[in-house]
Amino acid sequence: MSSRAAAKPKPTDHQADRPARVLAWYDRHRRKLPWRAAAGELADPYRVWLSEIMLQQTTVRAVGPYFEKFVTRWPDVSALGRASLDDVLRMWAGLGYYSRARNLHACAVAVLRDHDGMFPDTEEGLRALPGIGPYTAAAIAAIAFDRCTMPVDGNIERVVSRLYAIEEPLPQAKPLIQQMAATLLGPSRAGDSAQALMDLGATICTPKKPACALCPLNDDCAARRRGDQETFPRKAPKKSGTLRRGAAFVVTRGGELLVRSRPDKGLLGGMTEVPGSEWHAGQQDDAALAQAPALKGVARWHRKAGVVSHVFTHFPLELVVYTASVPARTRAPDGMRWVPVATLDGEAFPNVMRKVIAHGLDL
Repeated sequence: MSSRAAAKPKPTDHQADRPARVLAWYDRHRRKLPWRAAAGELADPYRVWLSEIMLQQTTVRAVGPYFEKFVTRWPDVSALGRASLDDVLRMWAGLGYYSRARNLHACAVAVLRDHDGMFPDTEEGLRALPGIGPYTAAAIAAIAFDRCTMPVDGNIERVVSRLYAIEEPLPQAKPLIQQMAATLLGPSRAGDSAQALMDLGATICTPKKPACALCPLNDDCAARRRGDQETFPRKAPKKSGTLRRGAAFVVTRGGELLVRSRPDKGLLGGMTEVPGSEWHAGQQDDAALAQAPALKGVARWHRKAGVVSHVFTHFPLELVVYTASVPARTRAPDGMRWVPVATLDGEAFPNVMRKVIAHGLDL
């Protein structure tokens, strides 16, 4: 079935009962997730929202421990709205895509300030909040408030693109996939319908070697009939970014490490880092070294063997690491500070900086 044919489906009686079949499967096989309400219980909008923000571009396995830490520290949105951004960034450190943490805090502040600590219960109201886009608004509206809407995440994209054999590649196919996903929404239990399709994609309709024999939609899946289900969804070739290079400077003063905070806006905004050069394509080592922090007592920088490699969404990065030790009373340059090495786990370091520190300190 082509994408053009899929755009105007003619559902048979068997196709019309797809939502019921998916829900019946979900009632037997639903995953137990820390943020998911048990069968028959009302969902907590705070937990739904928090999990959806954390799950953006991150796996369920990675999110679980962070979610538990957050709800233990801040059990509701009002508590999170009263927290400092620095505390939120520290708690988020290691989860990546740090603009999500800043938006998370801004959203909590807005819900506390403008909505008396209660989330709006419509997609329109939710989208007016910081960090909540169309997908997240639909997910919260459906799962937390049972609004009749179908959020489409990567798992649902895969299920729908295979079910209808949608040939158009992503991201161009997103509007069509959204349209077809809505056909799997029944007259009630919108939140369960969405979560059922998410679970189906996560556990049965997996990217490789899908367990089609166990799928409640297997007998009318167009891609399965053709035998090429693993090729869906179609994807346009990815463009790899240009390699950027730079230097990082790991400076110790006894049992302390020299750090600074990145600007609030931009890549890794507000996170903690060791001093470093700018990151540029083709940057030479001597140019990067010239951007070392001005510190009394540093006679020379010791270059560590090898480089620290890290891949961001839009570009790969290589950092040369230089180390130095300074006398006990050396003052930190303006905009920098000393922190105890023993407490580094509590700092808001992004993963790339944790790699740099581990390399520089031989941890």
